[in-house]
Amino acid sequence: MQHTSQIVLFQSPPESCSYLPDHVSRNVYADPFRSPTMEMYNLLIKKGFRRSGHHVYRPHCVTCEQCVSVRIPVNDFKPKRNQRRAAANNADLTTNVAEARYTDEYFSLYEKYLNTRHKDSGMDQPRREDFERFLISDWCDSLFLELRLKDGQNDKLLAVAVTDQVDTGLSAVYTYFDPDYQKRSLGTAAILQQIALTKAMGLEHLYLGYWIAGSQKMTYKSEFTPQERYISDQWIRIERL
Repeated sequence: MQHTSQIVLFQSPPESCSYLPDHVSRNVYADPFRSPTMEMYNLLIKKGFRRSGHHVYRPHCVTCEQCVSVRIPVNDFKPKRNQRRAAANNADLTTNVAEARYTDEYFSLYEKYLNTRHKDSGMDQPRREDFERFLISDWCDSLFLELRLKDGQNDKLLAVAVTDQVDTGLSAVYTYFDPDYQKRSLGTAAILQQIALTKAMGLEHLYLGYWIAGSQKMTYKSEFTPQERYISDQWIRIERL
């Protein structure tokens, strides 16, 4: 059995940062040669780590500390006007909690999302094994939160929020949605539903991953307040921007 007191960390080689131009990024990983455990994950997520596929990692750049782990204390969260608008725009959707698994329906939406939103990024043209390797892990307590629209006799899948359950809350791993419904703000709606699910499960926090002050892609995370940011090995509460 792998004990949390014996976690070994490995540092990745430097590579070009995908969020900040002219920056070099590095990560530290929990021992990639041993299968992670939920015990280990429960400890490391409180230390600013998160999951991607089978791996648990945290940015560890030599000259930059812009990647900041963020979590929402869900019982204190109060939606802003634009978030209330997103909730209203999607009030006609049903939310289902499903098993984290591969289906053709999940993959078809994932493929459409990446080929539209991330064209020529290296993530487009995904294969089934890419989907499974990135979003599903056999050692992790994960679920797929579905947002569906009633379409005649069918419930059309509009969004999937891949979510992990840890002992202090839920962790938003990745969300993908139908780009044809961009005006619905499905990404915001998915976070609101994850907040609601966290509260319903009697848990404290929704972990949102990393926020980067200089990255436009990450701006939406700063809109969810109050929030806590992992800075200098402690969680710092931010009431408002």
